[in-house]
Amino acid sequence: MTNLTEVVDPNSRIADLIGLLYVLNNMFDGKADLYMLEKEMEVDLDELMPIVYTASRLGFVLFETGDLSITSAGKDLIKAGIKTRKEMIKNSLKEIEPFKTALSLGEFELEKLLETLQDNGVQTFNSPTGHHDVELTLIEWGIYSGLLKKDGDMFLANSL
Repeated sequence: MTNLTEVVDPNSRIADLIGLLYVLNNMFDGKADLYMLEKEMEVDLDELMPIVYTASRLGFVLFETGDLSITSAGKDLIKAGIKTRKEMIKNSLKEIEPFKTALSLGEFELEKLLETLQDNGVQTFNSPTGHHDVELTLIEWGIYSGLLKKDGDMFLANSL
């Protein structure tokens, strides 16, 4: 069982990612203390951390000892048009769960994905809300970016 598996936090949203990157880049010149960022964005730390962790795992920010700094990929993301933005997010998701497992399955129903994630030691979605959380994550990130599509109860990996 792996605890170091990188996972998109089920409480993170793309709009939050873009907002975080804009504030970090435009109001803090690319680098900020986490608590100053929390104050500026007027959110609680427990609301901010899911997107901070996800942004870090996707390579759009560096998060070290309470400081957050935007990466060149993060700057590129907020400067990009919608089509390029979706492509950048799509590419950043390929090696992070639950998308890494989803891509390996190719075509799946949620139960199969959850079972495979658990078999692979990914515990993030092993909870009473896990089914809902993984579905929301797949739709929010995977379908938005074009990495996945949905047909009824089936999710399909788009050809890469």
